[in-house]
Amino acid sequence: MEIAVRIAQLLVSLSLLIVCHELGHFIAAKIFKTKVEKFYLFFDPWFSLFKIKKGETEYGIGWLPLGGYVKIAGMVDESLDMESIKSDPQPWEFRSKPAWQRLIIMLAGVFVNFILAMFIYAMVAFSWGTQYLPTENIKYGISVDTLGEKIGLKNGDMIKLVNGEKCEDYNKILTTLLLNEPKILTVQRNGKDTTIHLDDQKISLILNAEAPFMTPRFPFVIEEFAENSPAQKAGFQKGDKIIQINSKPREFFDEIKKELKANSGEQTEFTILRDNKTQVITMTIPEDGLIKVITKGPADFFDFKTIEYGFFESFPVGINRGFDKIGEYLKQWKLIFNPDTGAYKSVGSFISMAKIFPGVWDWYSFWNLTALFSIMLAVLNVFPIPGLDGGHALFTIVEIITGKQPSLKFQETAQKIGMIILLAIMVFAIGNDFIRHVFN
Repeated sequence: MEIAVRIAQLLVSLSLLIVCHELGHFIAAKIFKTKVEKFYLFFDPWFSLFKIKKGETEYGIGWLPLGGYVKIAGMVDESLDMESIKSDPQPWEFRSKPAWQRLIIMLAGVFVNFILAMFIYAMVAFSWGTQYLPTENIKYGISVDTLGEKIGLKNGDMIKLVNGEKCEDYNKILTTLLLNEPKILTVQRNGKDTTIHLDDQKISLILNAEAPFMTPRFPFVIEEFAENSPAQKAGFQKGDKIIQINSKPREFFDEIKKELKANSGEQTEFTILRDNKTQVITMTIPEDGLIKVITKGPADFFDFKTIEYGFFESFPVGINRGFDKIGEYLKQWKLIFNPDTGAYKSVGSFISMAKIFPGVWDWYSFWNLTALFSIMLAVLNVFPIPGLDGGHALFTIVEIITGKQPSLKFQETAQKIGMIILLAIMVFAIGNDFIRHVFN
């Protein structure tokens, strides 16, 4: 069921973005009185799932969910329909329009995606506000896994500085650290500041990790019991806080999880705090190290900060957030093109995109991810690769500068090369996903 929900969210998100992107091309073409022959959600090689013709345009839904397209008369596009442009140019064709009009038509989809992302971010800010965990409110420090230890962190470290500056939002620490220089994390350990430098090898480990290497540390307090809980049978109650195991001070979730595993199958003495009084409970820990309790989480121990916005106040927030995400995404590509970081291994396809969505339908997550995908779609489309909007735009800009339009033969060849490049990238991304999610 979770897989179906994730796939559904991805399809709805991408469908919205594709339609809006192609609508940008469509509207710009209509403004300049250019004929649009087809408007399709998804690709339709050989056949389509649905189609209807209104006026001069055929609207439809293809069966291959890898994007969408508008077919503009007189334009060399992914359809590679060269026969239609062998005749003399007609006034309603793309090739008959001035270069500046053609440039606007080609970049209109990208423009719409940028605007859409900023609008979504604005509406998210208006509807939900901005909630975050201030770094300074993590009073127990951080909990780290084996990767965190390899990097140089320890349980209980207090985050002080990221790249020499305070980071107000805890959730922005990792992004700031990875995408900006000088990639230095300063923590307070045993009352003293310790500086940790992230080199390319450490960045590679972080980027290819399955889970976050650090999380806020919090006490082990029982909130609920699972069915047939050994802890409940032994006498634990809701609200109990474990403070010692076998007379050793242990109070944090990460510590107790490790102790439970270390003492699996053995009789163990727990010292708990109940109603401000200490009690001792003895029980034999199951062989799997699980006592089947549900504990309170970070939201129960830390003060989250919420900023609310009025309708008009939300628009500057959405615009700023959109530009921030554009900058972050461009910096991610810098990491990808650096082979020493191994960031190229994290490039994924639709499988990775679907896994980002939660297993239940969550509108807050849906709209935030849709805005992010809109920015990704816009940025990718301005790459100067033939077959993408950026490739077409590059040729047109050269034409504006030189006054000479590339020949149809050149455009056809460039389009074929671009499609091969895009296909290779897609195969690489899908291959990464299969290695990461199927074979591992």
